Amino acid sequence: MRKFLRLACRRWLPAWMLALGAVSSWAGPYQVGVYYFPGWRDNTPGSPSMHPWDPIKPYPERKPLLGWYREGDDNIMRQQLDWMAAYGIQYVVFDWYMGPPGNTVYLDHALQAYLCAPERADVKFSLLWANHSRFPASLADWDGLVRYWSANYFPRPEFLKIDGHPVVFVFSADMLEAQAKTFGQTTQSLLARAQSIVQAAGGQSVQFIAGTGASAPFISATAKAEGYSGFSAYNYQQGPADMHMSHSYAELDQGYRAQWQLFAQKADLPLIVPATSGWDKRPWGGTTADRQHDNSESSPEQFRQHLQAARARMDSGPWQSWKYAVICCWNEYGEGSFIEPTEQGRFQYLEQVKAVFGGGAQR
Repeated sequence: MRKFLRLACRRWLPAWMLALGAVSSWAGPYQVGVYYFPGWRDNTPGSPSMHPWDPIKPYPERKPLLGWYREGDDNIMRQQLDWMAAYGIQYVVFDWYMGPPGNTVYLDHALQAYLCAPERADVKFSLLWANHSRFPASLADWDGLVRYWSANYFPRPEFLKIDGHPVVFVFSADMLEAQAKTFGQTTQSLLARAQSIVQAAGGQSVQFIAGTGASAPFISATAKAEGYSGFSAYNYQQGPADMHMSHSYAELDQGYRAQWQLFAQKADLPLIVPATSGWDKRPWGGTTADRQHDNSESSPEQFRQHLQAARARMDSGPWQSWKYAVICCWNEYGEGSFIEPTEQGRFQYLEQVKAVFGGGAQR
């Protein structure tokens, strides 16, 4: 396997992919990341379909500037990282999957390409553990998962760390608690066990980030005791009280702002502020619970205002000490959440990130 990866990293790169040249990372007061959905390669187990671009093609406004690319190719990842660095995105959070049979890691082709890319020095990486399955099903499963992270990711200098500690996003804190109970454990026991495994291997303890909504009793009652270091979310569909699913981006934006506000009032841990470019799941069959929810895509101007509100929340008080944000998403084309340059929109969404948060790599 190691030999294969070394060879894969040497694949030929077209000259136009290297035209932007080397960059050096920019460090400012805000750390802005983006989720990355690795679902865009044909005939790959775990992808939305064996030909995942096919449902997207009837929506030409979603065609990437790189075309209907084969995700995981080195040249694609290098260009994506170059764009991220140039527009002030400091880290990328790869959706990460492990499960049966044999505790297999799947859909990691984009992450493997990242680990081959010289540009990874300019954009850190982290993991969003996609735990929305029946895995782990035992302590042995859990231990294997943590040991895999500890051996393959945490020691790398490009792995995202806060205060020197590696950061792992947990997609759903509620799902982790429910799954732990199926084999006689709790979130607290599993996270404590993870820290012991990582530290026994010589690593620093992990900053586990709980994915949850602000209305959950979890945030004010147990998160800190469970072993989490902060909160975030992949996305929200509505506000924390009695709001319906959004029927426009304006409503979705207000729902996010309400979530942030409730965290500020109730949470005793930092929030890595989640933000979104919008929602429209029609290519994947639509939002069956409420079809009007698919009207929640943003314009670049609306997205800029949303990011400005996120920045104001990051500045608003001592409850938020990290000044980290994470955007959904780089490339969730099936769900209508993407800021990667497209043929029609070009760089408009990345320009909003740079305009609001500043930075971008120095050439």
